[in-house]
Amino acid sequence: MNEQSLHWDDLRIVQAIAEAGSLSGAGRRLGASHATVFRRLNAIERRLGVALFERSRTGYVPTPAGEDLAATASRVAAEVHGAERRVAGRDLRLSGAIRVTTTDTLLMGLLSPIFADFQRTHPEIVLEVAVSNQLFNLSQRDADVAVRPSPTPPEHLVGRRIGTIAQAIYARSDGAADAWVGPDRHLGYAALDAWMAEQGANECCRYRVDTMFGMLAAARDGLGRAVLPCYLADAEPTLTRLGEPIPELATDLGLLTHPDLRRVARIRAFMAFVAEALVADERLQQSHGME
Repeated sequence: MNEQSLHWDDLRIVQAIAEAGSLSGAGRRLGASHATVFRRLNAIERRLGVALFERSRTGYVPTPAGEDLAATASRVAAEVHGAERRVAGRDLRLSGAIRVTTTDTLLMGLLSPIFADFQRTHPEIVLEVAVSNQLFNLSQRDADVAVRPSPTPPEHLVGRRIGTIAQAIYARSDGAADAWVGPDRHLGYAALDAWMAEQGANECCRYRVDTMFGMLAAARDGLGRAVLPCYLADAEPTLTRLGEPIPELATDLGLLTHPDLRRVARIRAFMAFVAEALVADERLQQSHGME
């Protein structure tokens, strides 16, 4: 094997295929087409003179050589991302880009006007907002800051609990009185799934959807009652809150970043700005603390 012919991009290709188990999955991770990944893998194997994967109908399984290169890629990636964070941590300018990850409901229900105010206050800072219900990997710089529900934030991140998101049952007064709207399994809302099962609500659930906005729309359109974040549903004029917030579904809201980035001037300015605005928001129950 001629190791000197290996490049970082080659290692990334091998790592992505090994982790995804398929060319299409690797392509999604790398932002490349299936055909591109296939062509690149063949070129790497020809250049090295060794097979890196066993092909089968169920996917791609790394050979011992493939496992070796995938493990090497993981170590190199960790070093590269660590260097990027350390270098970024020396940046003292109130300029540059901040990549923020949050959920769609938090963005629309709480954060968008705060982000707009921050942008007006710091016009030299570019905000890149990634909306996802999945927790991005801040260690690999998928995002710089996360603002999201975080009952158990990852130990490798630092930040603070800004408040507690209260949730309650909402329904339209002329809607289906005995029917329930629930989360689809793809929403990944295990706490609400468990609560509905305990309440016997699943037997009356005839409509499920994989976004909180979808659940809000269903309740608004009279399909049944739904458990929704109070900061979102209280603003909907067609919905009525049925009872007090549900204690077991209260969730901490976290503002998180990687330790290597917390001294970056623009990150510090952004986190302080967002924290101050959210702490002052009466729609959140306050729950202060540091992670």
